[in-house]
Amino acid sequence: MTVIRHRRPAPVRHRHWPLCRRCSGLALDLGSARTRAFVAGRGMVLDVPTVTFPGSGAVHPVQRGTIVDTPGTARMLERLLGHRLPRIGRPLVVVTSPVLGGPAYRAAARTAVEVLRPRAVLTVPGARAVALAAGADHVRPLLVADIGAHLTEVVLLADGAVTDARRTVLGTADLSDDTPGELITDAVIGMVTEMLRQDRTSLTRTALRRGVLLAGGGALRPDITGGLPGGLNCAVQPVPSPHTAAVRGAAGLLTAAHRHPSADGVL
Repeated sequence: MTVIRHRRPAPVRHRHWPLCRRCSGLALDLGSARTRAFVAGRGMVLDVPTVTFPGSGAVHPVQRGTIVDTPGTARMLERLLGHRLPRIGRPLVVVTSPVLGGPAYRAAARTAVEVLRPRAVLTVPGARAVALAAGADHVRPLLVADIGAHLTEVVLLADGAVTDARRTVLGTADLSDDTPGELITDAVIGMVTEMLRQDRTSLTRTALRRGVLLAGGGALRPDITGGLPGGLNCAVQPVPSPHTAAVRGAAGLLTAAHRHPSADGVL
């Protein structure tokens, strides 16, 4: 099991964008297992496996939080969404990104999305999108655990910004009769414990008193979530429809948008 650490990056400031009622919008969550899309004015239009078919077999262009095949991702988006967007106007696109995906993920996502002729492409950390979907208070510190099919992230948010994060390349698709859910439970507990140990502020401890917000398909599995309250000694709360929380949070940003930033914006 590989755990990747991330410590308090400098917060990114964002410009507001001018109101543009004629602009179409698209929220997109490119997961390793599934791709989900929300079109402004139409709602959720897509929840399908993340797969391309370049030849005789299926290829997975996104693997464990990394876009490994950018052209393949672009072809997939064109096939799935090209006919679903308005023909007049260019969409504003909000793409969720793994917190620890870094600039490489964001650059690859923006390149792939160009096939949809966007007006602008914004990226938002998946944990922040989850918090938005849950209607969580962003002022106080908040811990979000996102348990996906091939990637699990634990993220500390403060004032809506990422201040600490951990991830392991392990998810629900890796579980079997020989690999019980407790493996992910223990990984989440270990990542939070490491956050507490390394945090020289009170943010992590304050967030734990508030409880942990759970998202991703793993939030629906009692074999994973059952041991978390006792292991973390705090409340654990799955968000409503946790497997679609990230894309719904990104869709909320579309609704709230007032100004168009540059094409390399980060929310």
